Amino acid sequence: MFGIDSPELLVIAIVALVVIGPKELPSLLRSWGKWMAKMRGMASEFRGHVDEMVRQSELDDVKKQLDAVPGLDLQSLDPTKQIKSMIQEGVAEGEKALNEAKSQINTSIDNPLAAPESAPQIAVAPLAEPAVVATVDPAPAVAEVAAPAEPVVVASVEDKPVKAAVAG
Repeated sequence: MFGIDSPELLVIAIVALVVIGPKELPSLLRSWGKWMAKMRGMASEFRGHVDEMVRQSELDDVKKQLDAVPGLDLQSLDPTKQIKSMIQEGVAEGEKALNEAKSQINTSIDNPLAAPESAPQIAVAPLAEPAVVATVDPAPAVAEVAAPAEPVVVASVEDKPVKAAVAG
């Protein structure tokens, strides 16, 4: 280190201990260490900037060499343009499908009696009796619950064929 051997370094340390004193030597060594750390940081930053300039100049040289090659178009090799064009094609297809769906919805709203293409066709048998018949026995109010005198017919109308359940 700087051409100083270990015996010379030992002599410098003894002289520093005698001249500076044992009380102030640790604080002096701490400040000297901080100063050395700052110097090393500045040197590594400078080295990083020099390396960056060298890399940039090498890239410029490579770019010049590629530009000198006839028939090579670097703009056509740009992947971002290809990705953008693919995205625009996908958006156009999505808008086309959306417009088709809107037109189908509008035609079904304009003609609500028309059967939709995808709806299943269900045949419903006509009912001979009323849909709901219920009777209640007018018995006096007691703690026991009396069964109804006549059966209760419950019919529900859904998307499925009519079902009837008889309770009793």
